[in-house]
Amino acid sequence: MANDVAATTTPLAELHMHVEGSLEPELIFELAQRNRVTLPYRDLDDLRSRYEFTDLQSFLDLYFANMSVLRTAADFADLTRAYFARAAAGGVRHAEIFFNPQAHTARGVPLGEVLDGLGDAVAASEAEFSLSSGLIVGILRDRPVPEADAMLTDLLASGAPVIGIGLDSAEVGNPPSLFADVFARARAAGLHAVAHAGEEGPPDYIRQALDLLGVERIDHGIRCLEDEDLVDRLVRDRVPLTVCPLSNVRLRVVDRLADHPIRAMLARGLAVTVNSDDPAYFGGYVDDNLAQLRDAVGLTDAERETLARNSIEASFASAARKAELLGGRPAR
Repeated sequence: MANDVAATTTPLAELHMHVEGSLEPELIFELAQRNRVTLPYRDLDDLRSRYEFTDLQSFLDLYFANMSVLRTAADFADLTRAYFARAAAGGVRHAEIFFNPQAHTARGVPLGEVLDGLGDAVAASEAEFSLSSGLIVGILRDRPVPEADAMLTDLLASGAPVIGIGLDSAEVGNPPSLFADVFARARAAGLHAVAHAGEEGPPDYIRQALDLLGVERIDHGIRCLEDEDLVDRLVRDRVPLTVCPLSNVRLRVVDRLADHPIRAMLARGLAVTVNSDDPAYFGGYVDDNLAQLRDAVGLTDAERETLARNSIEASFASAARKAELLGGRPAR
């Protein structure tokens, strides 16, 4: 159920959500039955009992295992529509969602099935959910660079409605620098660029993402606070940070939500946004993140409005769409 924190305030844009991470347990079982996939779980309670993670890798192991139920374009369309419905109920009016083609093609699902399903849902998002949307292809940074390059070639040849390229999965030991050439080619093809950096990885990964990948946004980025010069740069250049508080707690990046540095980041002048990352696994959607931050760290209404405005301004939506979402006020 959507939380009322989002119902009476500025609309939200969600900029950091992996569509595979919105695969709720009920839909996992429904798709398993549809596609005759045998699951290693007795029931929903057995599956939910496994949603306790010690770090990013322990989450990724379950995350990729559950993708086995996604086989057809209809599966991907149903998954995406389910996310849009829940996001819209929580106050989201624009969503830029990640997807990971390599995770599907590696298990024999044709790229076309993935793109057709996602594309169908995105094309209908405004009519069905009053929500504009776009797709960002995520490179799995813990897989070989040539595989990422080949995936980009196939993606560009497909003509799919993709607006950007990102970098995700296991961060430690997989620096952004490895993918500089892939990102250069994507940017030359007109794609926006973003990258996960500074979650489990060091602040230097944020610098690499900016300097070597040419990214326009940093996904996560909370470890920037360990480097004052980097913070100064991010503030000066208004580089958006797509922070995911509940994810940070569930993956043990932050011990407790009460310890989350979101208010310190806002006070420092960083262009922070709040997002859900993998909401089916981390305990909540964007409105849930905001409501729990309100209770845990005393997030004020004014700070919530700043986060909402930041999310719209940091999006890749058109200037006209941003102005519409901001109530006619021009984006900075």
